[in-house]
Amino acid sequence: MGTPPPDPADPHAPAVGAQSEPAAGTWADRLGINPAVGYALATRGWQFLAGPVTALLITAYFSSSQQGYYYTFWSLIELQIFFELGLWATIIHFASHEWAKLQINPQGAIEGDAASLSRLVSFGRLIFVWCGAAGLAFTVLVVLGGGWCLAMRGEPSFAWRGPWVSLCIVNGLLLWVFPFSALLEGCNQVAAVHRLAVIQAVTGNLAVWTCIALGGGLWAAVVAGGVRLFWYLFLLLVQYRAFFRPFFFASAGGPVVPWWSEVWPLQWRAAVQSIFGYFSTWMFAPILFVYHDPAAAGQMGMTWTIVIALQRGAMAWVQTRTPRFGMLAASDQRARLDREFFRFTGLAVGVFSLASAAFVAAVMVVRWQKFALAERLLPPIPTMLFLAGGLLSLLILCLTIYARSHKQDPFLLASILSSSGIGLAVWLLGSGPLAAYGMALGYALATGAWGLPLYVLVWRKFRAERNTCRPDE
Repeated sequence: MGTPPPDPADPHAPAVGAQSEPAAGTWADRLGINPAVGYALATRGWQFLAGPVTALLITAYFSSSQQGYYYTFWSLIELQIFFELGLWATIIHFASHEWAKLQINPQGAIEGDAASLSRLVSFGRLIFVWCGAAGLAFTVLVVLGGGWCLAMRGEPSFAWRGPWVSLCIVNGLLLWVFPFSALLEGCNQVAAVHRLAVIQAVTGNLAVWTCIALGGGLWAAVVAGGVRLFWYLFLLLVQYRAFFRPFFFASAGGPVVPWWSEVWPLQWRAAVQSIFGYFSTWMFAPILFVYHDPAAAGQMGMTWTIVIALQRGAMAWVQTRTPRFGMLAASDQRARLDREFFRFTGLAVGVFSLASAAFVAAVMVVRWQKFALAERLLPPIPTMLFLAGGLLSLLILCLTIYARSHKQDPFLLASILSSSGIGLAVWLLGSGPLAAYGMALGYALATGAWGLPLYVLVWRKFRAERNTCRPDE
């Protein structure tokens, strides 16, 4: 069965299922770059290089109205949040706690504590059923609801219904399949998951570029989703087939994860936060689409896509450590958890700040040189405001990961109040004559003056209560 894992009750034992973070030595160690972060950065680096190519192709082959439909497609597809119901984050945190006593053998199969394995397998089977039902509901309801929203602008000179329905079907299947990569990530296969993300990004972009250049128009969105689906199926059925074999075959009775008493208390909190978070993160393009015009939505969509890409790239320093944070919390290594959390959060903030400065400079150069791309991006001022808000929301994401690493989520009320305030400010200022300028101002001010302070207050209270439960190591 291999070497037994260290006793998680020992506060000085190394984090099981994960290698300890190396001491600062090489420049990569000092910057907190491990293989998982390296792959995540490779993905974001590729997206940073590929983004201008995609933008130029969209500028060359799409009308401004068609660009608006394209990015509004993606904003509406994010409605999957309402069907996933916070399961993605819940999977990672729960799996990491069970993985503390498990490992993968040379044949790629899971071995270790029988009770933890039984609980992990039961959890995975519940995910399979839950996500299948969610994917089906998503496909039916978003096809109808999103189609109604898109039809509000009347019949354009290009066909959008066929691509829209196909995109919803593909993403319904993705909603069923991709949570299994979260299960792998929670089981500390972070490097493999992010390596796959690099492959998805490169092949996806190449396929999208080909589709656009061949005149595929809005079908490019369907192609992008299809490539992602193919690689997730490859991960599940080929690369990790030995890992997932127990999940698909009957096994002897053993401990199971009781969904409603153990998973649901954390999941429903994450679900409510995700649902409210949609209105403070993904409503920008649809608001401009409905209250102004598709061209304004297209500018917003292209700019916001870049802001989110930069934020996710910076979050790689924290997100890839989520399983490790969970295992440190499970073994009560609180001081080590705090040290690593503060270190990698600081690195994430620094990276996002530098990347944001580079993006603003690029926007200014593009407008100064009067490139055609300048008309497809927001001007520098709203871009800077969105980036400022993005930096503040990055801190909110980090605080949330810290708390959920303890299989707790104290941010429910803070999330509802924060997202409601941000969403209301964005809607009121964005639907008026200020359009994107007002939307950007509302987002930055509401996030800085309302959202982040609420989260910090709750987090400080949570951390103080956690540190008074028992003496630190």
